[in-house]
Amino acid sequence: MAGWAAPLSEVPDPVFAEAMLGDGVAVEPTEGLLYAPCDATVISVHAARHAVTLRTAGGVEVLIHIGLETVALNGAGFEVHVADGQAVTAGQRLIGFDLDLLARRAKSLISPMVVTDLAGHRMALRQAGRLVAAGEPLIELTRGETAAHDIAPVAGPTVERRLVIPMIHGLHARPAARVADLAKSFPAEISLATVSRRANAKSPVGLMTLGLRHGDAVLLSATGEQAQASVAAIAALIEGGMGEAAPIAVAPESSEPSASALANPGQLRGVMAAPGLAVGKAVRLFRAEISVVEAGAGATHEEAALSTALAQVRARIAVMAGEGDKARRSILGAHAAFLEDPELTGQARRRIGEGKSAGFAWKAAVGDYVGALRGLRDPRMAERVDDLVDLERRVLQALAGEEDRAPDLPSGSILLAEELLPSQLMALDASRLAGICTAKGGPTSHVAILAAAMGVPCLVAAGPAVAAIRDGTCLILDADAGSLQVAPAAAALEAAQTALAARHQRRAAARAMAREDCRMADGTRIEVFANLGSLGDAQGALAAGAEGCGLLRTEFLFLERETAPDEDEQAAQYRAIAEALEGRPLIVRLLDVGGDKSAAYLPIAAEENPALGVRGVRVLLRRPQLLRTQLRGILRGAAGAKIMAPMVASLAELKAVRAALDEARRDVAFEGRVDLGVMIETPAAAMIADQLAGEADFLSIGTNDLTQYTLAMDRGNPELAAEVDALHPAVLRLIAAAAEGGRKHALWTGVCGGLAGDVAAAPILIGLGVTELSMPGAAIAEVKSMIRTLSPGACRKLAAEALAQDSPQAVRALSNTFLTGGA
Repeated sequence: MAGWAAPLSEVPDPVFAEAMLGDGVAVEPTEGLLYAPCDATVISVHAARHAVTLRTAGGVEVLIHIGLETVALNGAGFEVHVADGQAVTAGQRLIGFDLDLLARRAKSLISPMVVTDLAGHRMALRQAGRLVAAGEPLIELTRGETAAHDIAPVAGPTVERRLVIPMIHGLHARPAARVADLAKSFPAEISLATVSRRANAKSPVGLMTLGLRHGDAVLLSATGEQAQASVAAIAALIEGGMGEAAPIAVAPESSEPSASALANPGQLRGVMAAPGLAVGKAVRLFRAEISVVEAGAGATHEEAALSTALAQVRARIAVMAGEGDKARRSILGAHAAFLEDPELTGQARRRIGEGKSAGFAWKAAVGDYVGALRGLRDPRMAERVDDLVDLERRVLQALAGEEDRAPDLPSGSILLAEELLPSQLMALDASRLAGICTAKGGPTSHVAILAAAMGVPCLVAAGPAVAAIRDGTCLILDADAGSLQVAPAAAALEAAQTALAARHQRRAAARAMAREDCRMADGTRIEVFANLGSLGDAQGALAAGAEGCGLLRTEFLFLERETAPDEDEQAAQYRAIAEALEGRPLIVRLLDVGGDKSAAYLPIAAEENPALGVRGVRVLLRRPQLLRTQLRGILRGAAGAKIMAPMVASLAELKAVRAALDEARRDVAFEGRVDLGVMIETPAAAMIADQLAGEADFLSIGTNDLTQYTLAMDRGNPELAAEVDALHPAVLRLIAAAAEGGRKHALWTGVCGGLAGDVAAAPILIGLGVTELSMPGAAIAEVKSMIRTLSPGACRKLAAEALAQDSPQAVRALSNTFLTGGA
């Protein structure tokens, strides 16, 4: 291409400028023709005709992208002279383009030429900073010292498939690691490509840098042996959504302190990452940067050093994963996938081949990807940076022969850091850790997930003033209120300590009585059950005082696997949970997927609004064999269990499930009684609860979905999170309607959504006619303790007043006053 040759770093796009797709040069064209730079085969010409990928006989791949953001032209101004799969020779015309049109409508004319696969070569020459004519050499490749890492060119058919990303958070660390892990099981060469970016599907870091968000389109392609099978498998995994949860509120992109923090230097404001209150002394964890030398001691020596360091870190990760819970294992699994990332390690080895030290090469390779992720302008994706920074530090420490020793924490420590890395938190003694506050970070980071699992209050994004707090300073960390009080006055300290002591006393007293049946002050029976999602949950729930299970989320059997569980496996799991409950009531919710929960083997077409799409009972009725298999598994494994249908919105849906249950009973020759209930999760179900009660055996209200559908507010939208309150009078009126519908047919009505475990809500729900509450195990003791102080008449009076309020805030204030004043 004739024009001005420039370094790739001058391209105003971070993925090109940071060499994320590979090294190369760029040309600001002065003529509207692109020629083949070498003898090669055309791998693909983009549908928008603005980009072409070539592969040489030696396996080197080159991507040439004409202009930036030219995909928006939809091919206008481009004329393609070649076709996919065509062999071309150096100097042959590839694409013609209208310079004037591009100058007016494209972001930039600058056109990157990137070597995306060096195939064992290294770059010996790049022309830049001068005018070049078409046909002049721009890049010279020679065999590098790392030829042992050559990848032979892949021959065979190419299979492609266009996908739409269904994951609510896009293709971030964990789903990227799963895609890469699956891709590695196939010999084919597999890639994902967007308009201007292409990534090796076997590289989780490369996949992350594509910046794919929910609803984005991507081209999946595979070449060589098992190409068809690999595309089918990976497409099913991606389209299934991989069980991604709804988004949580993200931290502000800026780590500057808020206006309130600046106005009150004794109090910092941040974002809650894990709830709770803590009083303690500051312990600072501000790590010095690990210095590295740039020049290496020879490629062979540095290659060996890097390989040894990677192996050491890999072994440490395996040990830590074996000692932790599910959250820890999941995070460490993503870290292990990064260590196996061929793109990340390949970038480091390329620099070693250019004479750099192992430490410098590793730091530079990680830095490239960190820069690209931060440049995506996606706060959630940027939070994944801490995982890469963590691995950078751990490998550099291994290269230096250092051990990352955790600080000796005195009891009651509140840890302060600029950004806490996952491995640093895992190394701490949680029994001595009262709380965590970081200057940066976000509430969806892996550190936030770990802190919540450890039960440690955590505040993030509190700003640079965190670094000015001295070791030993007295602190009050109120994560629920998003505040950190520095060197509080004696009165504030006393009040916080009193609140903590009172909280501990209430919880201790509640735990002492937790195993007793729950009765109101006059003896009225209120059943307090636990929501369960695994056999482990069932075992822990009894210790917490659960009187049974009001909601068994059977998704734990179906998600994060490649095939559905068969009838025998389901029966065995349901039997184990029933036995763990030792004869107590068990309510099994039928599989509830769709919306924010997906299974790889149950692909659901991309939906503009998944919350209003094919989910819950709609999925089951469209896959009757799946429904019948689950029903038979429940009947065989937990004969005394009640069964509950999710997301019912019509009587016809309930009747269809009843018919399937009758068929399953005949299949397994089941002769006992089986209660079939309905989850009231839609306004429609609440309004026809009397009709549903005529067919059902019980009603159970799922307040999480009922609230978002009633208020037309996505409960995962961070902008609306504070407003999605199930104590909204409109939601309470629907709950009242549902309970009244059940009463007309002498059915009991329960609540198994998040509102059941809300202390302020319990007396109102009881006053509306709810006789069963099912909640997380951690809330059981406190809710039981509070219910024992109530009387039915006072609860009914409170509920009537709550229905007349004009906001959820007013309802909460009313209930808090009621509880404080006694009943």
